[in-house]
Amino acid sequence: MIVPVAYGRKSLEISVPDSSDVFRPRFLPGLPDEAGAIRDGLERPIGAAPLSDRVRPHHRVVIAHSDITRATPNDRILPVLTGELERLGVPRENITLLNALGTHRPQTAEELRAMLGSGMVDRYRCLQHDAGAAENLVPLGATGRGHPVRINRFWKEADIRLLTGFIEPHFFAGFSGGPKGVLPALAGAESVLTNHGYGMIADPRATWGVTRGNPIWEEMREVAGKVPPALILNVTLNTERRITAVFIGDLDAAHAAGCDFVRRHAMVPVERPYDIVITSNSGYPLDQNLYQTVKGMSAAARMVRRGGAILMVAGCEDGLPDHGLYAGLLREAGSPAEVLRKVSEPGFAAQDQWQVQIQAMIQMHADVYVYSGGLSDLQIRQALFSPCRDIAADLPRWIKQYGPRVGLLPEGPQTVPCLGEA
Repeated sequence: MIVPVAYGRKSLEISVPDSSDVFRPRFLPGLPDEAGAIRDGLERPIGAAPLSDRVRPHHRVVIAHSDITRATPNDRILPVLTGELERLGVPRENITLLNALGTHRPQTAEELRAMLGSGMVDRYRCLQHDAGAAENLVPLGATGRGHPVRINRFWKEADIRLLTGFIEPHFFAGFSGGPKGVLPALAGAESVLTNHGYGMIADPRATWGVTRGNPIWEEMREVAGKVPPALILNVTLNTERRITAVFIGDLDAAHAAGCDFVRRHAMVPVERPYDIVITSNSGYPLDQNLYQTVKGMSAAARMVRRGGAILMVAGCEDGLPDHGLYAGLLREAGSPAEVLRKVSEPGFAAQDQWQVQIQAMIQMHADVYVYSGGLSDLQIRQALFSPCRDIAADLPRWIKQYGPRVGLLPEGPQTVPCLGEA
């Protein structure tokens, strides 16, 4: 049978045996009136007072939004939110849009316009978080785990903080959205390093679908509480990138409601492991570099047998990427086992170590192949993966090598397998 798999800005049709099993998120139609749902949520937020009761014309308002590596429909959310602020009397010059980059690269001027819409860029002050710029960070002391915290100055000093985002299962924070929009998204680099440190990532509770008791999420929540947003505005999406639900309100209450909603629709039972799992990273923008595709590999690892194989299908139009330390750490280590040895050394701390640690844990469990038109064979091998250039030719060979049981996650981490829960 032919299965379309999310790949870059389009999809890739893959021929697999008819006996293969395909797992997709339970499809939900998009809301008939996205803007209306957002406006209603702002006036009837979950566990919080309405926006109209909080905002005054003299307030300085900062709206934090996801960067280009996330599927959040900023161009459909932000115009509604800023329009409501202006309707409530807040002048445009008092509204700042803050790109919550974490340690990711800043967006180009063209990317900002594509992500936010040209009208938004022209009308409002648009800033980009820099996790290493001391002049734009303010200290908030330390977390209960003793980890230092600095946060974006503009976020901290705002009169009204509004936190937007997209909720989906996350491979070590449990779910995206909510407090993750502050740590790591608006934090100093040292806070990201400690929150994503070796021991935190290695904790078995730091996994898909777990928030309470997850040390990474718990610390994210603690830091977000030090600079609490007036409201969060989180959405859920279907495979067509349409908004399926809106969760606006108190940081805890609204995010918990969104997580419960996603858990019911994105986490699917799997009876027993597969020999081979073909996955994606949900297509563009989520698969624009190899670093991000570790999420899709992590979802596949939940349903592949030990010693089996994973095929990641990803466009990677932004390369490895070239920024950060991801590729360098992998090249320097030379093997998954050496990656784990290196990052577990006492005192070791480096940007992107969390991603290479999770990647190495996956590769110690199964072989990983990468099909990507955006990467050369050399780049794929330097990242410690095996390249695949012809799926139709390679799949029969893999079936002979690993076994005939094939499973597919065409939308990657939008579907999270729960093994043994069929």
